[in-house]
Amino acid sequence: MSLIYCPVREPMPAAHGGEAATAALRRRHFMVRHRWETLRQRVGDLAIQLVDDPDVEVASWRLPADATSAGRARRLVRERLSAWGMDKLSDVTELLVSELVTNVVCHTCCGDLVVRLSAVEGLLRCEVEDCDGAMPEMARPSAADENGRGLRLLDSLACCWGAERTRQGKITWFELPAYALR
Repeated sequence: MSLIYCPVREPMPAAHGGEAATAALRRRHFMVRHRWETLRQRVGDLAIQLVDDPDVEVASWRLPADATSAGRARRLVRERLSAWGMDKLSDVTELLVSELVTNVVCHTCCGDLVVRLSAVEGLLRCEVEDCDGAMPEMARPSAADENGRGLRLLDSLACCWGAERTRQGKITWFELPAYALR
């Protein structure tokens, strides 16, 4: 079972090519997502490390599911995005990856988690994998609640996000297009 949410956003401004550019970007997103899924089905996580494409940047880190991991994930993401020249995506990516890692720490009882970043032609995808198969559910917190806003942040800041079950648990992911932050 998969949960994918790609809200309809405002069309891309005319300065970036308008509706035609938006349609082309969506086709590219679909092709990239299909490529990743095909590779993952064929050879699992090793496929990410074996991709031989100069337009694809990939990084992956295994972290313990403990209180220090959200901060460590933010630092690792910031450093990698800087190395890739995607500093403009750093703030929102750090916030969202921190939310996903915190959800794993607070809502699962498993050992490690894996954070993956991939960048393909300006599309950034971040995945957080854990060993709990329970799918995330968007909460409806009241104004007084201290928790329950992480997926709402994800929903409002990412162009697409979702969760997919794996043999060992699930992957929760989000995507950010670089054009949105220029």
